Amino acid sequence: RDQFNWRRRSNHPGNSQAKGPYILTLERELFSPKEQISQAKRQRGLMRVNMETKKTSLNNLHQRNQAKFVEFAGYEMPIQYSKGIIEEHKFTRKHSGIFDVSHMGQLFIYGGEKLTIELEKIFPLDLKNLKQNSSKYSFLMNEEAGIYDDLIITKIEEGYLIILNAACKENDFQILSKLLGGNFKMILENERALVALQGPRSVEILNSVLNGVEKLNFMTGKWIDFKNQRLFVTRSGYTGEDGFEISILNNFAEEFTQKLIDKGAQLVGLGARDTLRLEAGLCLYGHELDINKTPVEANLKWAISKERLSNGGFVGSEKIMNQIQGGTSQIRVGIKPEGRLIAREKTKIFKETDKQIGEITSGTFGPSINGPIAMGYVDKEFSKIDTKILLEVRGKKYPANICELPFYKKNYVKGVN
Repeated sequence: RDQFNWRRRSNHPGNSQAKGPYILTLERELFSPKEQISQAKRQRGLMRVNMETKKTSLNNLHQRNQAKFVEFAGYEMPIQYSKGIIEEHKFTRKHSGIFDVSHMGQLFIYGGEKLTIELEKIFPLDLKNLKQNSSKYSFLMNEEAGIYDDLIITKIEEGYLIILNAACKENDFQILSKLLGGNFKMILENERALVALQGPRSVEILNSVLNGVEKLNFMTGKWIDFKNQRLFVTRSGYTGEDGFEISILNNFAEEFTQKLIDKGAQLVGLGARDTLRLEAGLCLYGHELDINKTPVEANLKWAISKERLSNGGFVGSEKIMNQIQGGTSQIRVGIKPEGRLIAREKTKIFKETDKQIGEITSGTFGPSINGPIAMGYVDKEFSKIDTKILLEVRGKKYPANICELPFYKKNYVKGVN
């Protein structure tokens, strides 16, 4: 879900001669730090200047483990460690990877039934029937259903906890404050870290530290007291694997994360987080999602509660209803290039040699399937599975096929209780 809000090297024609190494990150190809240019204009037309790069409370831990860093949404973040992105990816699929996602926003909104009523006017969710400590994936939209951000919202005893993308969190806070009219206490936490533990052995490892987490179902969470600390743990993540996200005070985050390492988990950077999410067919804000895309166009209608589809009443609902009834001109699809070609963001998609029908939004090598994968938007009439298409890379067109998503079968754990 993260958007990278910075200095990038794109794969556009003409950039192939740029000097210096580049790093494939969660969403962009970057020049080495010396070649990074000043902050680019954000997609929503806002201009930001990062006066100082922030560091998460796990920065020292990353440095001790030989992390390679990039600037990400104003934070110094680990892109990879000594073993590299592919090995980190494979380790997460087979074992358990630790991701520092402390840069993301943890927004606590406090209130009762009245807050639920007001939030239902904003989000396309049936929050009144959402059980306490249960989570839902959703969107913050404008009136035209353009997506400001995608997010995870959890109903807690005190109100709601909303996890926001790093590059969007400050703007999201302002939008929500305005929509809620200042009638509820809102705290965008900067005293808490967020650690994601992902992979098939995550439950075994975390349960050895926090007894009882194995009883959590997918997309549920709870407060847990541990060593005089209060942690909020959800069974969730963005890799396609079973896993957990742990919200923890900054001054205890490094000690806690080291315990997970001592139990056998390994630190994993943002590079592998991107390849993992892409294999799982999960959207990334700033690529598959932005202010010019709607949930229907992004093929995410499933994330809108059925009750809300029938009665509307949320921001962007009229546009959503119209698109569901009348269709959209383009839609998000999975794409498999033939051979070993990797088609990056902005690669043009053709049906015939002269007819452009869309554009790639994310593309990489999928270590788990040993081949190139991509997602993008194509004209609706060409979105059928197995449709043959052409991808234009460096002036030449290469064959590819529309395919089902995800590329890699998700391993979420449901029905524990």
